Amino acid sequence: MPHSPDLQTLAAYLTGTFDNRSQAMDDPVWYVGLQVWHQATNLFSDDSITIFAEQANRLKLEQPYRQRLMRLQDGANGLTAQFYGFKDPSTVLGSGQYPDRLNAITPQDIDFLPGCLLTVQARSLNGKPGFYAIASEGSCCQFKYGDKIGQVTLGFAVSETEFHSYDKGINPETQRPIWGALMGPYQHQKRSI
Repeated sequence: MPHSPDLQTLAAYLTGTFDNRSQAMDDPVWYVGLQVWHQATNLFSDDSITIFAEQANRLKLEQPYRQRLMRLQDGANGLTAQFYGFKDPSTVLGSGQYPDRLNAITPQDIDFLPGCLLTVQARSLNGKPGFYAIASEGSCCQFKYGDKIGQVTLGFAVSETEFHSYDKGINPETQRPIWGALMGPYQHQKRSI
């Protein structure tokens, strides 16, 4: 099934290596310097475009974390991004830097994450064509890490040259944000495709 031009553009904007070097230098109290990798995968290629995401502290690139998948789809009401986790994240550790490792991923290696669906709308970002992805009101995105349950609110904005992450970790008991974009989005610049 052919993908819409908007879906193809969204995937092209999201794919690449990003960092928030400028933001981290300007405001190091609130923003850790991060490197983010988004790599295309072959999963679900018949009806969607799936992107592997991973990040690392820029001072510890050899210790990446937050491995996840974004499945981008054309829907009846527009574009969506559904997130998936990995049953064993160690099997894909470092795949942001070494994307050939992603060829071995199968649907059996991943977990569907209920409540982790974003609606994507075309909207400019800093005056450039782009997309914003937001969660439905009241959605609850939970995932397992080790023997614990984590919760996160998801959101992003992207253009040809920028990726802004609105992700925040949520304390499941208090429902208060505890990490991530507490003072506004992490503002990453695209460094390579």
